[in-house]
Amino acid sequence: MTSVGPVPHVGVWVLERCSDPKFPYRLRVYRGGRPEPVLSFLVRDRWPGASQHIFCLREQRVTTPVEIGAEVERIPVVALQRNGKRLTVILDRPRQKRCDFQIVEKSYKNPEPGEATTYEQIFWFTQTAMQQRRPRGVRLYSAPTPAGARVRMASDERYPWSFGGLATERGPLPAGDYALLDGDEIVAVVERKTLQGLLADFGKMDVLRQRMLELMAFEHHAVVIEARYEDLLSPSKVQPWPAAFCGKAIAELYALYPRLRLVFCSNRKTAAEWTRAYFAAVWSVRGHVEQLGDSRPDVGVGPHPVAAGELDQIGGAPVGP
Repeated sequence: MTSVGPVPHVGVWVLERCSDPKFPYRLRVYRGGRPEPVLSFLVRDRWPGASQHIFCLREQRVTTPVEIGAEVERIPVVALQRNGKRLTVILDRPRQKRCDFQIVEKSYKNPEPGEATTYEQIFWFTQTAMQQRRPRGVRLYSAPTPAGARVRMASDERYPWSFGGLATERGPLPAGDYALLDGDEIVAVVERKTLQGLLADFGKMDVLRQRMLELMAFEHHAVVIEARYEDLLSPSKVQPWPAAFCGKAIAELYALYPRLRLVFCSNRKTAAEWTRAYFAAVWSVRGHVEQLGDSRPDVGVGPHPVAAGELDQIGGAPVGP
C-alpha cells in the first residue's frame, strides 16, 4: 500500500543535552520560522514514562550557568495549542507523539516577608499517562451564565430567539443575526436559518456564498439551521429542490469554506439553546486568553496556536466541579 502525503507542520521540537546533572536535557519548541522558541525547558528525561510525569524548569530561571551539548532529536510539530495553563504538543512521528505541559502555581506555606508568596511547578506528561490516571470529574472552561456578556439581535430579526440569563438588545449588525458583544466589540456571531429560508437561499447560491464568506471574517461564527440534516434528504420537505441537490449544496459549502461552521439543530428551541451555550463558552474561554494581554486578531478567543513568548504569560484555570 502506498503512503499518503505528509502532515502539515507548524514548528519543530528540539531536544539537546545539558550539563545540569538533575536536568540533563534542554527541550525547545519553535513555531514556524521564528528564531525565538515558544518554550525552553530543562527536563529530567527524553520522554515521560507510561504512568509518569516529568518535572520541568524554565531555562531562564536556572540560577547556575549550564552548557548545552549535542542535539538529541529534532522532530516536526504537527499542532501546538494551549488552554489556560496547559500546553498541548503533537509531534510528527509514529510513537511518543502526544504530550501536555501543565503549569501549576502553588503557595508557600511560610513565605518570607516581602518575598513571593507563590511558586511555579511545570509537569510534562503524555497521552498514556492521562489515560491511566483515575478521573476526578471533567473540567470545562465554560461558565453556565457568563456575567457581563451581552447579545445583540439584528434589528430586522423577526421572532428572535430567547437567551435565558444573557442580556439582550436590538441593533444593527455587520453580519449574521445574533452577536456576542464585549462593549462595542463583536466576539462571536451567529446566522440563523430556518429550513425554508435555507431552501430559498439555494436559489441564490452566489449571494449565499458571499454571506458565508462575510460571516467567516469573525474568528467565532456559526450558521445555525433550525432543521435536521436528514430533512434536507427528504424529498417531501425540500420541494421544489431535489434532495440530492440539497445534499450536494451543503457539501459544497463545507468544501469551499473549510472553516465554516454549519450546525443542524432539530427545532427553534434547540437552535436557541445551542447558540446560548456557544456564546457562553466563547465568553468563558475568552477570559483565559485575555490574561495573555494579546489582542492580535489571529489569536481570537478560546484555544489558539501559541506564539513566541506566550507560555511565560499563561494564566487562568479551568472552571468546573
